[in-house]
Amino acid sequence: MAHEILINVTPQETRVAMLEQGVVQELHVERASARGLVGNVYLGRVARVLPGMQSAFLEIGLERAAFLHIADIWEHRQNGHGSERRSSASSTRASRCSCR
Repeated sequence: MAHEILINVTPQETRVAMLEQGVVQELHVERASARGLVGNVYLGRVARVLPGMQSAFLEIGLERAAFLHIADIWEHRQNGHGSERRSSASSTRASRCSCR
């Protein structure tokens, strides 16, 4: 099978197409005006812990604090990845937080 990735970048948007046998299988478009925050990696500080909700708010340098639920990091640890170095685990936690 022939796989190709085509990338087109302009100041306004980035487009990525994944082709298989010359046929588009996936198309991703990210516009500068609507750039997302979820899935990015952030360095942050825990601002508030909510034990009853099993979650925390993190200061990551944005206008509002990011929200991180235990399920976003617990699944990673349950899959046998809990013995990683601290910096690697921190990156995983921060990459899954969603800003609200």
